[in-house]
Amino acid sequence: MTTTGTTGTTGTTGTTLVIGATGTTGSRTAARLAAAGHRVRAASRRAAPVAGAEPVPFDWHVPATHAAALDGVDRVYLIPPVGDSDPAAAMLPFLRQARAAGVHRAVLLSSSAIPEGGPAVGTVHQALPGLFEQWAVLRPSWFMQNFTGTHAHARSIRDEGVIRTATEGGRVGFVDAEDIAAVAVRALTDGPAPNTDLVLTGPEALSHDDIAAMITEVTGRAVIHRRLPHEQMRDRLATQVPVEFAAMLADLDRAIAKGAEDRVTDTVQRLTGRPPRAFRALLEGEVRRGS
Repeated sequence: MTTTGTTGTTGTTGTTLVIGATGTTGSRTAARLAAAGHRVRAASRRAAPVAGAEPVPFDWHVPATHAAALDGVDRVYLIPPVGDSDPAAAMLPFLRQARAAGVHRAVLLSSSAIPEGGPAVGTVHQALPGLFEQWAVLRPSWFMQNFTGTHAHARSIRDEGVIRTATEGGRVGFVDAEDIAAVAVRALTDGPAPNTDLVLTGPEALSHDDIAAMITEVTGRAVIHRRLPHEQMRDRLATQVPVEFAAMLADLDRAIAKGAEDRVTDTVQRLTGRPPRAFRALLEGEVRRGS
């Protein structure tokens, strides 16, 4: 297989390990890599089949699964352990092992809300340039798929016609997971590597009131945004995820309320050559598919 190599010249690449290959961005990244002819090892806890990829069992908290996943791999897409408020404890030993095993490029999925050196995955972000000469950190805004997939927002929309947040009227540049995956593929395969962090957003910043109104308009299903106090949101989340992680998520809602995510960037356009998808377009596509 001949692809654009890591130095910008044509050459043969090895295998890309996609961690979280059955998840929202991992599945899309694995599919795009495979469709482009790259060798992909699809890592998930149950080694679930992924079209065009070699499945492999992987669990961040089971180090015995790590060596086989890394065998023959030269680049890796990193999805942090879900719901873990201290992902560095599991991720940094793995990343040192990956470097020793021959991985030379790492692309980390972080969040627009978490800067280098910040809480949780921000610690991993800070360590990445010291571990790999070729790297990128993707910092997407909140996923549009949170309102259409299996996320708590999507479930409450379907079950109750309600979105609950502590974001008040704060706006977010919600981004399509397909656009995140498209950037991930470029970050993994382009030469040279980005060697920076990339803040990814959609084309417009929307409040959760805007989101509820748009879902109502496009789907015909009445949906409202219920504004909760910060403490109530934290306690509600704590029934679904560990308490430390719930507190962090509620704090992120409060930051949105204060305007921290009210921005759009040109990163998707710049790296993929096409504009990011709008939320209305995603909803209209969902309706056409009958979902």
